[in-house]
Amino acid sequence: MNYKNISAVCLAALFATACSKNNESDKAAETTAVVDSSKAVADKKMADAEKGKLPKPYNADEDASARIEMLIAQARKEDKKIILQAGGNWCIWCLRFNNFIQTTPELKSIVDQNYLYYHLNYSPENKNEEVFSRYGNPGEKYGYPVFIVLDSSGKLIHTQDSAVLEEEKGYSKEKVIAFLEKWR
Repeated sequence: MNYKNISAVCLAALFATACSKNNESDKAAETTAVVDSSKAVADKKMADAEKGKLPKPYNADEDASARIEMLIAQARKEDKKIILQAGGNWCIWCLRFNNFIQTTPELKSIVDQNYLYYHLNYSPENKNEEVFSRYGNPGEKYGYPVFIVLDSSGKLIHTQDSAVLEEEKGYSKEKVIAFLEKWR
């Protein structure tokens, strides 16, 4: 074999190896995509099942503006802050947070003693656009749930991104306590 033939054979071998590796990479990527897709479907089914079991605190039919005005009057009398938990019954993280507060005695106690708590609905049926615009449309920035903290006169004092309170598939008790304590 001469030098040209050896070079051609080497090049062919390199090309075959590269193609083989590309095919293996493509197959691995396809397998990963199928596994990821299957996991996403399974996760959605689990979330839907969980969602079905959790209380639905949001009321799309309620006049949120009127309800918040009532809460402000009550907050003045009781010298409490107001937390608006913005989200909807469609949102698994919103339902998880509500359940977490309601079923964790220490958290429920902090909320009950210091706040008036309202679930501000955001859903296809009722986006409460006028109410959300008063508070800078925080759902557009943070997603849902998002927490809007008002003083006893109804003035916005803090907007809390819920993502920083998360832990695995739920919420961190310590982080939620810190949030509630800071703004009470």
